[in-house]
Amino acid sequence: MDTKAFKKSLQHSENYHRKGFGKAAEVATLLKTEYQSNLVQLIRDNNYTLTRGDVTIRLAESFGFCWGVERAVAMAYETRQHFPTERIWITNEIIHNPSVNQRLREMQVQFIEVTNGNKDFSVVNSGDVVILPAFGASVQEMQLLNDLGCKIVDTTCPWVSKVWNTVEKHKKGDYTSIIHGKYNHEETIATSSFAGKYLIVLNLEQAEYVANYILNGGDAGEFMTKFSRAHSEGFNPDEDLKQIGIANQTTMLKSETELIGKLFERTMMRKYSPSQLTEHFQTFNTICDATQERQDAMFQLVEEKLDLMVVIGGFNSSNTTHLQEIAIERGIASYHIDCAERIDTNGIEHRLLDGNLQLTPHWLPKGAITIGVTSGASTPDIVVADTVEKIFALKANN
Repeated sequence: MDTKAFKKSLQHSENYHRKGFGKAAEVATLLKTEYQSNLVQLIRDNNYTLTRGDVTIRLAESFGFCWGVERAVAMAYETRQHFPTERIWITNEIIHNPSVNQRLREMQVQFIEVTNGNKDFSVVNSGDVVILPAFGASVQEMQLLNDLGCKIVDTTCPWVSKVWNTVEKHKKGDYTSIIHGKYNHEETIATSSFAGKYLIVLNLEQAEYVANYILNGGDAGEFMTKFSRAHSEGFNPDEDLKQIGIANQTTMLKSETELIGKLFERTMMRKYSPSQLTEHFQTFNTICDATQERQDAMFQLVEEKLDLMVVIGGFNSSNTTHLQEIAIERGIASYHIDCAERIDTNGIEHRLLDGNLQLTPHWLPKGAITIGVTSGASTPDIVVADTVEKIFALKANN
């Protein structure tokens, strides 16, 4: 399938919308009321610091809603106002934040259900409105919705679209896209649908395995088993790793994406010589600015003297998980929660890096403490404010 031609055709359709519906000012006021916080603004204005009693809160200097997320949520709100009576569907969570998705449900935006691992589009009728979330949607989903005659509202983050353009460049040059990401993450699923040949690597360890295979060969069967759900159809590691290009899920850890890119650049240089590098390797900067800013701010924050860290964001939010990793790698006691309700007098219920939830009692130390706080790119300021207030209240009573 010529995905580039399909996208161009879709974007010229009268049923396709990507720029909102002229209600930006009205929606901005609503979003400010529902998601912003005077307390968080006060902390920002006070050099990202607030002390109350014996608790000092240190906010990261970049956190919370990014531009792409804010744009997606605003477009979803505009869609409901522009189509007040139509059935509206969304192909996935608009962003990885439970309170925002619940708000859309209250606005009668319906979510496509997943049955046996597949989305059930049988509920969608011609003329229905379908929102594509900030992570994007696969080209197959777009084609299905277009064929159904749906009105498509595309809130895909432009940074994600940039990665799609990159893998299409790889495909045009017959390069295999090496995608740094999670094979079952909706953004990576969408990105791979625009690629030709592709292989998805989760981390530097998997990338090193692939690099070693390129240089030294190996057991193709073992290779395919290791990446059994993370490659294009018909992938052949002995043939399809001779020309490679690098892409990434935009929410991955920036430093790891850069290391993976440099690893494969060195690998192809060793395999084919520096003079032939461009014939075998392509790289473009597809690291999201907002992801990078939040990670950089987190690296800065963990250099301070903190007693513990609270990271706020959806439990299925990749960029939030990577913020949590930064704190844990520094040996700081860190708790990933998705909302203030995870904190009560019994303790804090938080997500571990392995995905399990754990209830930790007595997590707030006695005496004067300094707590670092940050939030993922899908987390509204109001959720941060609620968490900070809950911490202040608990500490005042213990």
